[in-house]
Amino acid sequence: MMNERERLEVLKDILFTDDRDYADKITDRIVQLEQILHDRNKLSGKVDPIVSAQLEAFTKSIPDTLGPVITATLKEEIKHHKDEVVDALYPVLGKMIKKYIAQEMKVLSEKIDEQFSFVKSAKRKIRSIFGNEKEEELLLSELSMAKIEQVFLIERESGILKGGYSKTATIDEELISGMLTAIKSFVEDAFNKGGQSLELIEYELYQIHIQSFVTHYVAVVISGNYLTRSKNKVQDLIFNFYNKYMAMNLDLVMDLGQGRGEDGEPVTRSDIEKELSKYFGNAKI
Repeated sequence: MMNERERLEVLKDILFTDDRDYADKITDRIVQLEQILHDRNKLSGKVDPIVSAQLEAFTKSIPDTLGPVITATLKEEIKHHKDEVVDALYPVLGKMIKKYIAQEMKVLSEKIDEQFSFVKSAKRKIRSIFGNEKEEELLLSELSMAKIEQVFLIERESGILKGGYSKTATIDEELISGMLTAIKSFVEDAFNKGGQSLELIEYELYQIHIQSFVTHYVAVVISGNYLTRSKNKVQDLIFNFYNKYMAMNLDLVMDLGQGRGEDGEPVTRSDIEKELSKYFGNAKI
């Protein structure tokens, strides 16, 4: 026969069984949470999806939520600080406008010279009548057409030659690229003009046009009469090559062979030289 204590234990088992099970489940859950908090990988697995979802939602909402605020703030700042805005933009816009006007004035000057070319033509006729030379030969001697002789694609920081194109055999191209990089760096450092780059080198009968980009620069060796119109055509060729080939393939090329083209294959020096030949080989300037 049960005593008073045993009866009490039986009564407790009957009344509090569900509560004990529930308390055990809570305890187990707390233990699991503690394990997750102390295990970085497990915690990341739980938290990262939530953070990623929040960031994605925030990014999508930026144009609608922050866009109008930023626009209104900029308008207000510009309205009340016009002098500061002018001071900030003047160096950039001033240089662009100055360069544009200077180039247009050169083109205008050349066109004016062409209008008076009949005087030179008359002189040639007189010389051809009283001399032994033909008028065509005199004309060719006076107006030697500019021609592209060589093109180099060079990495700016290292001076490494990425590829080259040449109509005729030349001396060591690696040596030429190193020389150009050294001259370019020396002149730019000597003048210490921030944001400006060396654009033209004269070497005996040749002009070397240099166009700088962020990671590379293109050097074009030109023979003949290199006028402003020819310069404009050379710049168009370089920008065309950069926009249609370099920007698509070479911005990722830091070490030769590491970059990949649009087809996923590694970009090689041979690929680059084929493209240089394609864009500059038969170009008329």
